[in-house]
Amino acid sequence: MKEIIAKELLKIEAVFLRPEEPFIWASGIKSPVYCDNRLILTAPESRNVVEDAIALTVKREFPEAQVLMGTATAGIAHAAIVADKLGIPMGYVRGSAKDHGRGNQIEGRLTPGQKVVVIEDLISTAGSVVDTIDALKSAGAEVIGVISIFTYGMAKAKERLSAAGVKYTSLSDLDTLVEVAAADGYIKEEDKARLLQFRDNPSDESWMK
Repeated sequence: MKEIIAKELLKIEAVFLRPEEPFIWASGIKSPVYCDNRLILTAPESRNVVEDAIALTVKREFPEAQVLMGTATAGIAHAAIVADKLGIPMGYVRGSAKDHGRGNQIEGRLTPGQKVVVIEDLISTAGSVVDTIDALKSAGAEVIGVISIFTYGMAKAKERLSAAGVKYTSLSDLDTLVEVAAADGYIKEEDKARLLQFRDNPSDESWMK
């Protein structure tokens, strides 16, 4: 499945690999890879592949799931589509509580004790998804897992998710995507090591040399 998802992401240009012309993240880090999984929503064939894969992953890894919660904003649509496929409730978690109305951070009905799976489109350092987990736990939910479409596989993300004590799985990851990209001619074979060097230490720009 990881290879299939990687091929779909490359095909629709949801993931760009540019080791010779790095992207600049909001943090200022120069990156040879950029991921925009929102593009999945505008590519129906790839969208079906991705949503079916998420649904299968929920059934395989978290069969006891009672609610899907999307991360705001990119995880919301995927959680809604998959929840419809599975016939279970969904909601989403805002980055912070609203400053008006009922002041909700969690949208949708959530009963304390319900088993929740969080749906995230992309995980880099896992800061936002861990905030989502914390908000759900504070509301009394039992967060049993996190599913992402793609992850860079950074050490910081692994540390944070491990500390959160939540089982985590991703449809695809940078290691797989790099192999597929090289095999299909998106990048040169010698670029593989540079991309993975960035993954291992994003703040070290020696991969650019």
